[in-house]
Amino acid sequence: MPQSCRVLVLISGNGSNLQAIIDGCDDNLQAEVVGVISNKPDAYGLIRAHQNEIDTSCVIAHIGETRQEYDARLLSAIEKYQPDLVVLAGFMRILSDEFVERFEGKMVNIHPSLLPKYTGLHTHQRAIDAKDTEHGASVHFVTPELDAGPVILQAKVPVYEDDTADTLAERVHEQEHAIYPLVVKWFSQNRLTMQDGAAQLDGQRLPANGYAAD
Repeated sequence: MPQSCRVLVLISGNGSNLQAIIDGCDDNLQAEVVGVISNKPDAYGLIRAHQNEIDTSCVIAHIGETRQEYDARLLSAIEKYQPDLVVLAGFMRILSDEFVERFEGKMVNIHPSLLPKYTGLHTHQRAIDAKDTEHGASVHFVTPELDAGPVILQAKVPVYEDDTADTLAERVHEQEHAIYPLVVKWFSQNRLTMQDGAAQLDGQRLPANGYAAD
């Protein structure tokens, strides 16, 4: 039997995407969440991990600490788990270039917009303010430039006239919970790689907006 892909998830809050990935791994024995690291000791995602008997660690920022100093401590915590894939699931810290480069092709993130639109924060309100008719989420490989790594998979949702940021976010979250476990599954099956700055699935270079499911 092939060895399971060792998945490590980094969180800061509720951990709903973590839960979706844990549930997905239950059905796909080629991937196993071996650890969860949070930068917030009160993150509910840590409780989710404990309920699923997954090891957890907290790496809390120290006052006056540089990003590089924090990332060095984070790296030390990560290395204890020997992960094959690092999954950022609402991890609310900007990582240093050196840290990101160490995990090139082995770290993914999910962002609540149809990248390259709306990098950064407040994506749902920005989509509403722009009168967009569709919005969504993107899973991408992590590169040093914020939210700019090659897109692997996107999911779209309609934007309604009476939407608020909260109602739109709820619709996007449902799609996030569908696509993030799928990307983890692809990686665990050795189908997904990052080559020459682009995402590849089954040896085929993916377009700028990722795998086209429709």
